[in-house]
Parts: sequence; C-alpha cells; structure tokens
Amino acid sequence: FPEDKMDNFKLIYKILKILDKYKGREDFDPSLVSAQALHCEFACWESIMIELQNAGYIRGLVCTQTQANMYPHIVEPIHPAITLKGMEYLAENGMMAKAKEALKLVGDIL
Repeated sequence: FPEDKMDNFKLIYKILKILDKYKGREDFDPSLVSAQALHCEFACWESIMIELQNAGYIRGLVCTQTQANMYPHIVEPIHPAITLKGMEYLAENGMMAKAKEALKLVGDIL
C-alpha cells in the first residue's frame, strides 16, 4: 500500500483524472489506469478501484468474492468509467488545491 494516506488520495485523483479525460471515448485503454501504469502494488490498486466503485465515483467493474477470499477481487477485463459523482470529486478537489496554493502565495507575500 502507499506509504501514507496522502499517496492513496493522489492515486485516487490520478485514476479519476484519467477516466475523466477519456470519458465516452471508444479509444480508451483500461491499462492506463492499471496498477502497473500507476506504479503501485496490485493489491492496493484493486482495493482502491473497488472502493471507488462502492463509493459511486466509478462504474464498470465486476467483483467477485468467495469464502476462500477475505476481500473481493476484480474480474478481468475491466471497463471503468467515471460517474457524475467522480467528476464532482475532481472539480471540488481541483478547487481546493487552487485555494491551498493561493493561500500559500498570500502567506509567502506576508
């Protein structure tokens, strides 16, 4: 798993940003949001993708869980897509980042 919680949110933001960029496009390659492409461990990636879907930020994953598995697993192939809620998350967090940067600038000036 990422070393700190902030890394998780950076990963979430990257996934949503990529899905937003390619929304509705037939040429979207799901490997763009793979664990390998995002440079993270598969277990972490899988957990975050499932959480994103459970929270309503993405759709298009099929998950399975058996008695032998402690956690659900994603069934390949995947066809993830961002939802309206995911787009709202991106917009809100983009504005928060801009506000944070503006406050840093004001602090530097003062």
